[in-house]
Amino acid sequence: MSQPTTDRRRFLTFLVAAPTLTLATKITVDAVSPGEAEAVIPTLPGPAEILDLGDVLTLSCAPTANMLVLGVSADGKVRLELPRAEVGQGITTATAMLVAEEMDLPLERVEVVLSDARPELLFNQLTGGSNTIRSVYGPVRAAAAAARARMVAAAAKQWNADAARLSTRDGAVFAPDGRKSSYGALSALAARTDLTANATLKREADFKLVGTPTSRKDARAMVTGQLEYTLDLDIPGAMPVMVRRPPSINGTVKKVNNEAAVRAMPGIIDLAVVPTGVAVMAETFGQALDGKNALDVTWNAGTVDAENNASITKKLQAAALPFVVPPLLTQYVDAEFDFAFASHAPMESNSAVADVRADHATIWAGLKSPILAKQSIAQAIGLPENKVTVHVQQGGGSFGRRLFFDAALEAAQISKAMKKPVRLMWSRIDDMRHGRARAASHHKIRATFALGQVLTFEHRVASIETDWGHGLGEILTAFAAKLPVGGNLSFAQTVFLLTIKSPYNFGVTTQLLNEVPLKFHTGAWRSVYSANTRGAEEIMVDEIAAKLGKDPVAFRKEFIKVDRQRKVLEKVAELGQWGKAMPKGFAQGVAVHGEYKSYTACLVEIDARDPKKPRVTKATIAVDVGRPVNPRGLQSQMLGGLTDAISTTLTAGLHIDKGLPLEGSYSQFHYARQKNSPPQVEVYVMPATGDEPGGAGELGLPAPVGAIANAYARATGIKPRSFPINFPVDFEPFPR
Repeated sequence: MSQPTTDRRRFLTFLVAAPTLTLATKITVDAVSPGEAEAVIPTLPGPAEILDLGDVLTLSCAPTANMLVLGVSADGKVRLELPRAEVGQGITTATAMLVAEEMDLPLERVEVVLSDARPELLFNQLTGGSNTIRSVYGPVRAAAAAARARMVAAAAKQWNADAARLSTRDGAVFAPDGRKSSYGALSALAARTDLTANATLKREADFKLVGTPTSRKDARAMVTGQLEYTLDLDIPGAMPVMVRRPPSINGTVKKVNNEAAVRAMPGIIDLAVVPTGVAVMAETFGQALDGKNALDVTWNAGTVDAENNASITKKLQAAALPFVVPPLLTQYVDAEFDFAFASHAPMESNSAVADVRADHATIWAGLKSPILAKQSIAQAIGLPENKVTVHVQQGGGSFGRRLFFDAALEAAQISKAMKKPVRLMWSRIDDMRHGRARAASHHKIRATFALGQVLTFEHRVASIETDWGHGLGEILTAFAAKLPVGGNLSFAQTVFLLTIKSPYNFGVTTQLLNEVPLKFHTGAWRSVYSANTRGAEEIMVDEIAAKLGKDPVAFRKEFIKVDRQRKVLEKVAELGQWGKAMPKGFAQGVAVHGEYKSYTACLVEIDARDPKKPRVTKATIAVDVGRPVNPRGLQSQMLGGLTDAISTTLTAGLHIDKGLPLEGSYSQFHYARQKNSPPQVEVYVMPATGDEPGGAGELGLPAPVGAIANAYARATGIKPRSFPINFPVDFEPFPR
């Protein structure tokens, strides 16, 4: 196989979608009222079936894809600098496996570290869109293959041998006569610029490590507390800082009424007013917390002070675009669904360390768009971009949260104001109330059918504006997303059209998004629009099947477009024993989803004898990502998606009251605990069905949303329409 090359003349193609999708499909009386039942009515491919968001991100990375840094040291260890963020998704292990595979090297000799912000990479340092493995699979393999080739060339030169007759294994080069030289011993010679080498990629059929279930390289360090996160850093002089924040989102400081009293409190070092509130520096975080809680501040209003759950729902219902197809001459099903705001709620709350001096600045934080962070911080503190260094740290969870760099920016502003290095930590309450969240959304769906066939399927989504202010991770597209014309809405429409697709032949199918421009703190939440949109659609699929008197699995198999999608459904039906007898109050539910060139299906069993306290008792998931790199990592991704789905479908959401979420802790947010996790979970990774990996990070959420809701409906006879299904304010909110 020849080595893939990067076309230097390829330019970024950025798709800006029209505000609505128009399908040039004839709808006639013949179509809506056919004379006899025929085969399923095919659906035209949606934009995401032709070019998905991952394809766009990969194309945007292509011009700089091969600007990777991979080094071999004299001790034989290989170090890859990965221009992405590790936030728990396992990409450092997966990319280490790619390096070890191509270099014939034991995995433990490969170290993957996170690159500092590198503006020269342009769009190639954004971690999102389930795109990391898709976009680096070829470039990382190519870099490793090139390194291996240089080792072979160095050995050939050293031994005056024919490179074609040399082989590699276990981090060394071998000659036919038994001579051996380690990569470490060859590293200096291999680095000579006058050495030529011809690199070739391994055939996938020869893979020994890639495709093998492998435990995370950092698992032990993670569970023993040795893994280093931002606030574990020991930066000289950086003292603890917390921020007193406004009583509603985007409020600002009008006046601090008791500054002198707070400055006199034990351990307090400094105070500073910044755009987001009042920063308090102290000897310890406990003292900083006491100081911020003691502050008496008069606040200016925020941007959504008049909003609450009811007002938001009303605005969303009004914003949903109308259906096109009237329910004339045919049977039809209409349904509407509401989804609440959902906090990203990563385990590690927002944090950053910043050291801003007069002529330079250094920032440390978990960042998924570090280039934009560097550029924006430089602007905010008035330094040239090349005088700002941004180090990307391991993040303790993200789910889209760390696409925004608000903690890093805030820390830099505080450090500049106080003229001291700072260690900034957001409290859990602040993280949940003033952090990012998945936007609330309203969905209305209509399907028409006749003679056993679905004729039309329309889905109208109205969402609170999702902030795409990070663009593609650098300042130009970030600025474009903020333009008043087009701007964020066009960005949102583009992402929606490049991610949402129906897996079914349901005749004329349209899926449209409209947004309500309320200025909450929103952001891409794991699977972005798919969890709600596809989850609601899978509920409708069950209800259409019931109307047609068909079994949910048999109905899906009949109408699914893609064979890979059908096969994962068949696999979960087999492994999960679809259709088995269940006691009263128990039921099975099933759903499918395809995204980013990957496919999954989920079958769950639920105990809903008490509809107010349902529990998923068993889950069976099948996943096909084309070329699995680390099947164990894929299983973890699917398990994470299942847990997110259990949480947000059954119990987890944010209540908005007077412009602020009421929830301020995990116990109030009602994210799933261990007791809410199913005792039995089986994740089956399908054998490779392609040469390249598809996306996996967001794939595992939408199907469980639909499966859980469908199981709940079958067990209780209650059709769920509002999510989370059980959503009371059963706690005393923290003070604002």
